[in-house]
Amino acid sequence: MTAPVFLVDSLAGAAPGVALTLDGPEGRHAVSVRRLRVGEEIVLTDGAGTGAYGTVAAVEGKDRLDVAVTDVRTEEPPRPRITVVQALPKGDRGELAVETMTETGVDAIVPWQAARCVTQWKGERGAKSLTKWRNTAREAGKQARRLTFPEVAAAASTKGVAELLSGAAFAAVLHEEGSEPLARAELPADGGIVLVVGPEGGVSPEELELFAAAGAKPYRLGASVLRTSTAGTAATALLLGRTGRWD
Repeated sequence: MTAPVFLVDSLAGAAPGVALTLDGPEGRHAVSVRRLRVGEEIVLTDGAGTGAYGTVAAVEGKDRLDVAVTDVRTEEPPRPRITVVQALPKGDRGELAVETMTETGVDAIVPWQAARCVTQWKGERGAKSLTKWRNTAREAGKQARRLTFPEVAAAASTKGVAELLSGAAFAAVLHEEGSEPLARAELPADGGIVLVVGPEGGVSPEELELFAAAGAKPYRLGASVLRTSTAGTAATALLLGRTGRWD
């Protein structure tokens, strides 16, 4: 198995031969839950593309360990960058969508308050829901052994989504009635790809019209109709393969 990944605030000064300390909640998880011991391999990441690889040099108490760094790696920014605009699903299916998209390799997630969303993010509830999505992305990023965790933006309005689409190198609305399959769409080698996943009730005609004006055509994934919590993951996987990022 690959070495477990733990998140740290910063890796400034990390270099081979340097000893780093992991403490706090992440240290407790490493020591008391994962029960890492001296000599075991471990990776520390800042979640922004840098990882310090090494072995456990010492364990102190229940929430602290020292890591002897043997290698430091920094990832290049992904090309093309894939962003999924995710309409708010019902219940906990939003966290499921974030988790699987993160594990698959999405680069950014934008929660979207679509017209037909049953779920509403307002006030304190909205803030708590956004925190859940961000925590889910962080934990899934560690589980997937990623060095770069996806950004989870604040919830966007339909107007905000249209502005995001207008600046993309390629923009698409996933829609079962799309005339063209996403599998045959012409994709850019660089820049940003933005996909829109609608709610359970579908993207409204007014939203489709606004998004079309911003340059986003409707595309279908396949013969079956996927749930809003799985469509983004399937589309991300398709594009990662088509763009060569899964080579």
